[in-house]
Amino acid sequence: MAAGEGTRLRPLTDRWPKPILPIDGRPVVVTLLHELAFCERIVVVTGHLAEQVEELVLPLPYPLEVVRQPPGLGSADAVVRARARPPYLAIAADTVFQPGAIQRFAEIAGTSDGATGWSGEERAPIWYLGARVHDHLDPLPGDPPYELQAVFRRATDAGAIVSAIQLGSTRDLTSPTDVVRENFPYLR
Repeated sequence: MAAGEGTRLRPLTDRWPKPILPIDGRPVVVTLLHELAFCERIVVVTGHLAEQVEELVLPLPYPLEVVRQPPGLGSADAVVRARARPPYLAIAADTVFQPGAIQRFAEIAGTSDGATGWSGEERAPIWYLGARVHDHLDPLPGDPPYELQAVFRRATDAGAIVSAIQLGSTRDLTSPTDVVRENFPYLR
């Protein structure tokens, strides 16, 4: 999911979309796509400044599709637009995981109806949707923005088994200061 406006990172995201900003000098979305190389189908949902994201990812040697999402519709809407068939992963393109963590998450999550990732004390922006969770995307929950958290809540209320899987440390883009710290260590 690479469609958000990155409002916490303004003014950087007025000019560049959050997914193409770097951690360790590499665009976050590209790092994620390299980690997803084990997947047979990858859909990148773009939105804010979509052309920049698409220009960066489409030349990569992976089975990529791009779908655009209008602003403000949320993570559950992004998943619906991707037309994924369960089971599948949904990942926000603003976080870098430890090498191999996404594949390990997918393997462990495959034993449940759905899963969310945890990094330390916080929820990580990665979800596994099996059929029992996926079925709760239709209709989308509540009013926009439609969020995966509400879909998972509906699924668990209906008896789906959802796992919380520890991922280890992650790094994400949350403020302009973080972008500077992650990419210019000599300024610390």
